[in-house]
Amino acid sequence: MVKLVYFAWVRERIGKGEEDLDLPASVITVADLIEHLRGLGDEYESALQFPEAIRVAINQEHVEHDESITGAREIGLFPPMTGG
Repeated sequence: MVKLVYFAWVRERIGKGEEDLDLPASVITVADLIEHLRGLGDEYESALQFPEAIRVAINQEHVEHDESITGAREIGLFPPMTGG
């Protein structure tokens, strides 16, 4: 089981700030995770319709989409940061 935490408009579109999920063995990388989540319902598809725009942190460290999620305790998904 892994804790997923959603931020900003990703959270708004999915409709929850976090959840604990049991992931199938086929979900190995961040890209696999995003693809799996998109299949969970329309709200996930809406939030993750442009996977390349989603930033991801594993255990609070930013990672690329080809990073393995094996052993992750917490995975955060959020939109790109904007400066100001």
